[in-house]
Amino acid sequence: MKNSKNNQLKKSLGLSFGIAVLIGGTIGVGILRTPGAIAGMLDNYWLIITCWFFGGLYILIGANSYAELATMLPKAGGSYNYIKRAFGDYAGFLSGWFDYITNAIPPAFYCIVISEYSVILFPSLESYNTIIAIAFLIAFTFLHVSGVKNGSFIQQLTSVIKVVFFMALIVACFMYSGVKLNSFEKDTPLFEMGVLFGFFKSLQLIIGTYDGWYSVCFFAEEDKNPSKNIPKSLYTGAIIVIVLYVLINMAFFHVLPVASLANSPLAAADVAKVVFGNNGAIIVTVIAVFSLISILNAYMMIPARILFGLSRDGFFINKGTVINKGGTPIVALLVSSLFSLLLIVIGSFEVLFSFGTFMSVIVWGLAYCSLIKLRNKEPSLARPYRSWGYPWSTLFVIVATLALLIGFAYSDRKNFVIILIITLLSYPAFLLLNCNNKKE
Repeated sequence: MKNSKNNQLKKSLGLSFGIAVLIGGTIGVGILRTPGAIAGMLDNYWLIITCWFFGGLYILIGANSYAELATMLPKAGGSYNYIKRAFGDYAGFLSGWFDYITNAIPPAFYCIVISEYSVILFPSLESYNTIIAIAFLIAFTFLHVSGVKNGSFIQQLTSVIKVVFFMALIVACFMYSGVKLNSFEKDTPLFEMGVLFGFFKSLQLIIGTYDGWYSVCFFAEEDKNPSKNIPKSLYTGAIIVIVLYVLINMAFFHVLPVASLANSPLAAADVAKVVFGNNGAIIVTVIAVFSLISILNAYMMIPARILFGLSRDGFFINKGTVINKGGTPIVALLVSSLFSLLLIVIGSFEVLFSFGTFMSVIVWGLAYCSLIKLRNKEPSLARPYRSWGYPWSTLFVIVATLALLIGFAYSDRKNFVIILIITLLSYPAFLLLNCNNKKE
């Protein structure tokens, strides 16, 4: 496959965008929902907090590896560039499309969830759910057609508002003193099989809630100074997210004991009702909408960058490399938006979304392996940032990722089989593309 150097993306982004897109692409409504599900599996306060720390440690060490990879190969599309360089064209093709599918599904999902929350705030709009979802998709498509700077500004603005809202909720929870928490310390044997199983199931949910932590790597080509900005963005953004997630859990369990929140479908709403009274649900809904708008903006930008990179390497149509005056990969954006529109209309994206995290973890694992491969294969390659603790830190995340994949395969066998089938079908598609490129 030939790698064209034409149609390079413009270097117009900086550190503040990198931090904002990581925060915006990570913190969604998951953190408002998952504490209840996790409390249902782990009825020990300290075990729950430890689980969130473990998830945070995993992504922090992952950020360490991605910082080296993204500064070594600062190209649009993120992970598949490193995997392709280390393991060849087919590995790049497969991981690139896995990553694209994983990141192209969320915009449809977020548009629909925004419309559902909008209906909660404005019940008269109940019959317009699909229209509202499509309107949000079209509005954000036009925003990003207008140029990268506008999308960057909205990302930074909405990410700041989101953090402020979450911090206000945390402070309000800790200031609340109306409930005595005699029951959130429970003597649960930590080494029973049921507890260990619950811990790892909870960890899978938590990793899903942290997903998006590497978002800045998709924009490495557009960063004015990737060698400095990407590591700073990865670490700063990841630490902010980890601290927020741990504090949110501590704040929720300060208001209500673990047993009260166990299996709650929207733990934040239950907590807000106690702290704010009848207006609690409305406050949580407003926070959820801002969280979703911020994460939607990030995920409108990410798939287009992956598709642009795939197109440039011959893994998609040549037109996918077209960039407009505003610096947006316009064809890649429109194709991705059309895909999202289709998913909104047919409403069957949920099946795809369920194995999106599975695919994402596969790509992470391959990216970590590519770091070791490239250290051995190309030791003289310029590395502006070197992963600390190498090779042990990288080996740790590889083993942790493998454990997650085994857990996913065991608990979600149907999607595991679907991914195996997609993998088998991908090779003939790769050969066909390869053949066509050689003819050209």
